[in-house]
Amino acid sequence: MPEEDLVELKFRLYDGSDIGPFRYSPASTIAMLKERIVAEWPKDKKIAPKAANDVKLICAGKILENSRSVGQCQTPFGELPNGVITMHAVVQPSIVKAKSEKKIDETPKKSICSCSIL
Repeated sequence: MPEEDLVELKFRLYDGSDIGPFRYSPASTIAMLKERIVAEWPKDKKIAPKAANDVKLICAGKILENSRSVGQCQTPFGELPNGVITMHAVVQPSIVKAKSEKKIDETPKKSICSCSIL
């Protein structure tokens, strides 16, 4: 693939630090990008994804779907030729895991209700 066709991306983390930039083919899927993010995630961060499904990628205000390609997600306006596109990488644990952790953390609580009628 010619060098000009590659898209240069970097991923901004929650604390403002970046992963990348890396060059990708426009045919690369978002799922492939997420796998790379998990592999390249800095080990010293408090919050880290355990799997690719824990990462949400946001570009131009939209959450990107795993099945879409980089070429489909590029915005036709505002991008400079040969510029680096910044995507935000957000760690969001899967819902099933979050529900199971919630059950563990729950402790029996007494509900107290008081009403005063004057």
